[in-house]
Amino acid sequence: MLKKYYAYEYVESVFSIDYNKLYQKGYKGIIFDLDNTLVGHGKPSTPEIDELFTKLHEIGFKTFILSDNGKNRIEEFLENIECPYIDNANKPNPANYLKALECMKLSKDEVVYVGDQIFTDILGANKAGIASILVKYIGYYDKQKIGIKRRIENIILRIYKKTKKYQHRLGNIEIKGDIKMEEKKKKLFCEKNQLFFKISVEKNIIQRNIKDLLSGEKFAKYKKEEKLPNLVTSYNSYLIKKGTEIELQENKVVNVNIASSKINHIIIHPGEVFSYWKTIGTVNKRKGYKEGRVLRNNKLQPGMGGGLCNLANTINLVVLNSPLKITEFHTHSDALAPDYGKRVPLENGTCVGYNYIDYRFKNTTDQDIQLLVWVENRTLYAELRSEREFPWRYEIFEEDHHFQKEGENYYRVSKIYRNTIEKATDNVIEKELIWDNHSKVMYDYKLIPEELIKD
Repeated sequence: MLKKYYAYEYVESVFSIDYNKLYQKGYKGIIFDLDNTLVGHGKPSTPEIDELFTKLHEIGFKTFILSDNGKNRIEEFLENIECPYIDNANKPNPANYLKALECMKLSKDEVVYVGDQIFTDILGANKAGIASILVKYIGYYDKQKIGIKRRIENIILRIYKKTKKYQHRLGNIEIKGDIKMEEKKKKLFCEKNQLFFKISVEKNIIQRNIKDLLSGEKFAKYKKEEKLPNLVTSYNSYLIKKGTEIELQENKVVNVNIASSKINHIIIHPGEVFSYWKTIGTVNKRKGYKEGRVLRNNKLQPGMGGGLCNLANTINLVVLNSPLKITEFHTHSDALAPDYGKRVPLENGTCVGYNYIDYRFKNTTDQDIQLLVWVENRTLYAELRSEREFPWRYEIFEEDHHFQKEGENYYRVSKIYRNTIEKATDNVIEKELIWDNHSKVMYDYKLIPEELIKD
């Protein structure tokens, strides 16, 4: 008779559940109650709860809130959490439990329900055929209203604890020892406010300049207007992408044009290093730069000099098609916008930020190398030239390109290789992995081609 009130597991709190073990057992979704389960009644979310949901999504779980609270209460709680919900759930009626499964596109066997009340949360989950986890309630605000229920629940719990048959039906997934989430990490100096961030940036710039002085490296400075005779490789890219924020994209054209003029026709002598930022210099309004789109904290947003990553990426593409040695390379997502036309591996993804996030390559050959970059009709052009022809050519290609969902987000996944091919024989003399791509998609997921999505 009491079986319908028994949870599959009874644990201390939402923080004491071994979610990795649950995932390994085949569970892919977690439905949470809200008040007195995640936080006290009517309380906002905490950094620890926000972190918990982030970790669950990283593991691969889908999450869902099923609460008798109203819409406004739930949305306030979810301010910093990406999670669908059903409000006014009318628990323990199983109807909305089953509706949550439909929304998550998961079966009963793939989901667990976590709540603090036996007569609503656990009873409803059991009626719906969903495995349930009971947590100790955080506290309640109206003893007159639910105090009697809690006392009856305590009686059921005492009987439940003596009935071993119904305990640990999920395999004893409670974490022993300290069950609290890690304390919120102390903010770094640069994270405290905008002034401290600027101070930290300046510190990094100074440190980088000192390091360069002590390195003994010779950096390319000399320009030659006359083109070197041999074209090693070339590339061009239209700078305006389809979509919104056209003004910021137009500003990108301006920014790339200014920076390109600083680089165009530069000669890299044997043994010299090309430094993106040493060649371009600082980026500010006084020099004519405008606000374009920058990737900051994993979000696209306006920023001074936005779009200069495009220039660095184009340079990287021509360098990869040469025997030059890349000595510094940083990446960001190469899924900033949908692919229009043929997919070009490494068309995006190079990251730069003055001056300590640099792009550098070294001329390890025995002849001068010349880099030409310019903007014409909103198109960025690049040429890499040399004094003499090299005996090799290069092929950049991609394997197993697809998109996959991880938690609530989609990622572009692929492996990008470079073949070194001997021109005289057309034989591949080296195949090297140059980028194990795992890039978060930064655009509308509806624009991802369905045929490229893999489970």
